[in-house]
Amino acid sequence: MLFTENKPFDEVLESLGNDKNIFLLACNGCAETCETGGEKALSTLRTELKKAGRKVTDTCLVDFLCNKILVATRLARHMEQIQQSDSVLALTCGIGVQAVAKVVNKLVRPADNTISLGGLQGLWPSEERCEACGDCVLDYTGGLCPLTSCAKGLLNGPCGGAQDGKCEVDSEKDCGWLKIYERLEKLERLDNLKKFQKARDHSKMMPSADLRKTLFYDLER
Repeated sequence: MLFTENKPFDEVLESLGNDKNIFLLACNGCAETCETGGEKALSTLRTELKKAGRKVTDTCLVDFLCNKILVATRLARHMEQIQQSDSVLALTCGIGVQAVAKVVNKLVRPADNTISLGGLQGLWPSEERCEACGDCVLDYTGGLCPLTSCAKGLLNGPCGGAQDGKCEVDSEKDCGWLKIYERLEKLERLDNLKKFQKARDHSKMMPSADLRKTLFYDLER
């Protein structure tokens, strides 16, 4: 089971950088159940962004942000506001952020981190994958997860083994970092690659002590 937790607001602001006009998006499915999405979390984040001097161009609530067809249908009426925004900020899991990034031609930033509570995650029919690392960097990589798209899970660019755009580990697979580069180039966000990502803190993947006391955790035991 994937569980989402809100990123600290200071971290969200740091991620936004110089982006002033923000389109705010929230999942009304799993994230709403975790109280990190839905109408309440959307309203709270909108208020915090306005207090911080950011303009919220518009908001949208989608039942399941992991469903690209549903996302495209719901966002069709908001495309003008999205195009006028510097980026999209999404209250959802890592799969939801990746799905939205496939639909809109804007940088999509995660407002939540995703962790695993164990148990069966089920079979996911689409190509998006979430490692539930607890420290989502999808804003840095243009909506493509480096941990799942790169066979080596590299955070700071490709290895030296890629050949003709193919992965060194699996020659049938496109190099994940080439795809990330092409996505950032399309978004005119190649400056993201100048940012250094620290080594992963694997402890962030684990549920906190407080979360382990809740019903969510008990349901997966």
